[in-house]
Amino acid sequence: MKYGFAKRVKHLQSSAVRDILKVIDNGNVISFAGGLPDDDMFPVEAVQAAFDKTFQSGKKALQYGVTEGFMPLREIIVERMKTKGIQSTVDELLITTGSQQAIDLFSRVMFNPGDVVLTENPTYLAALQVFESYEVKVIPVLSDEHGMLPDDLAYKMKKYKPKCVYVVPTFANPSGKVWSLERRHYLLELAKRKKVLIFEDDPYGRIQFNDEEIYTPIAALDDGTHVLYTSTFSKTVVPALRTGWIKGPFQIIRMMAQAQQAAVLHSNSLAQHALYHLCCDFDLDGHIQLLRKTYFNRMKIMHELLQSANIPLSYVVPKGGMFFWIKLPEEINAADLLGHAVMRGVAYVPGAPFYVSDPEQNTIRLNYTHSTPDKLKEGMRVLVEVFSETNSTVHS
Repeated sequence: MKYGFAKRVKHLQSSAVRDILKVIDNGNVISFAGGLPDDDMFPVEAVQAAFDKTFQSGKKALQYGVTEGFMPLREIIVERMKTKGIQSTVDELLITTGSQQAIDLFSRVMFNPGDVVLTENPTYLAALQVFESYEVKVIPVLSDEHGMLPDDLAYKMKKYKPKCVYVVPTFANPSGKVWSLERRHYLLELAKRKKVLIFEDDPYGRIQFNDEEIYTPIAALDDGTHVLYTSTFSKTVVPALRTGWIKGPFQIIRMMAQAQQAAVLHSNSLAQHALYHLCCDFDLDGHIQLLRKTYFNRMKIMHELLQSANIPLSYVVPKGGMFFWIKLPEEINAADLLGHAVMRGVAYVPGAPFYVSDPEQNTIRLNYTHSTPDKLKEGMRVLVEVFSETNSTVHS
């Protein structure tokens, strides 16, 4: 039977990252492909204790909940955001099914087909998927390691009159970059003058390697009118809880809550109750410190082995987050190279799918948080050999 799908489904595409993971999960492959935290770092006992306490507290957690989210958890999130300089009330905050749903709900209530979003190039692949599904026109802004270039941002803000600027300014996925404070201020000031919203995606902000450095969220610089800020517990507790949140102007948050109510009534309230007890009874900040130390050491291992490659590589050493963003010599196509790497037992993500336009085919993203140190060393030695062999072949 030929099914009459809605026209909008032509914009739905499978994630390149998920497609790679489905293939490599079936074999004995060391994967640097997914943006995965380390399973062994999950606070299993604390999560179990939190669920035990949830069930001991009665049956309320098993009932339908309010769309905006479990109030005590929202209050804790408001307090935790204050440590990053972000001021909010519970009415300006919505619990979502991961921060991914926050992007979708925002897009659903704000964008008409043809509306414009400005973003960096490359940027978070799954955000691009959401924007495309709502028939949004995504325009890339030129950037360097400090963020969007002011002149190009101003030019494209004037030319395209965007409804929103989507940014991941702290340990970006995939590039790993950190925007300078000056670039954050400039974007906010320009957005206010032009009456444009900023969507700040911050899933990795807590995973910073230098405790002395301060990475001020753009939302902390705002008066609450122009910036929507989303984050998640997926990288600091466990991904399976699928609990994130978004903070923003009350009128937008209220409309997003209505859209969520129409779609799923509310996010998983059982997980929200458990997260509340976990935040009350577990030293989450101490756990995050352990994650920072562990992931920093793994990043150093990957960096040392990248330095050993007999091939010119271009990258920025991450100050936090989960990824290296690597540029190989221009003659090497990272997608073509992936098959050779997988045959040798190692996988990565080619960089092209992360681009809005003009993809650089010689780019790759490597995740260093999921593999153990021994697996990191084993996999990177193989990958460096593959790089070197390919470089020798293209230049022979």
